[in-house]
Amino acid sequence: MSGIILRLCLLALAGAALSACGSTRGPVSAGYGYDAGDGYQSCVPYARARSGIDLRGDGWQWWEAASGRYDRGQTPRPGAVLVFQRTARMRDGHVAVVSRVLGPREIRVDHANWASGGLKGRVARDQAVVDVSSGNDWSAVRVWYPPAAVVGNTVYPAYGFVLPNRRWAAAE
Repeated sequence: MSGIILRLCLLALAGAALSACGSTRGPVSAGYGYDAGDGYQSCVPYARARSGIDLRGDGWQWWEAASGRYDRGQTPRPGAVLVFQRTARMRDGHVAVVSRVLGPREIRVDHANWASGGLKGRVARDQAVVDVSSGNDWSAVRVWYPPAAVVGNTVYPAYGFVLPNRRWAAAE
């Protein structure tokens, strides 16, 4: 009888270990994770679904599209969407959903399709974004760079934050 109980305990432990391996969130670096997901995701549909902000167009177009429909501002809050301007390197712009505010110049975001290589098209959660603008208005930001596991050196221009009309619930 004790042999059967021992085998059942070992099977339960093995199952727990395997379920951890099958997690859809895996850390890239302490506190920074990517969802395995079901293939490629773009930033716009991800931000729309995650924030509840119903805007269309490329990421950079969200700022103007929000005018008259959603509040916009320069102060981050959870659930708001940070709208990146388009640049030569980022011709479609980018959008990212604020998951946490750590201070007046540092936030964490959830976004899709930020990284390159094997992480391209993946959802990244809890990624650092730092305000480096001279006016402390989030018009210039640096973003977590997954391959180097640091906040990158590139400064990206941003419009600010589009605010959701409803109370936002953080992801589990």
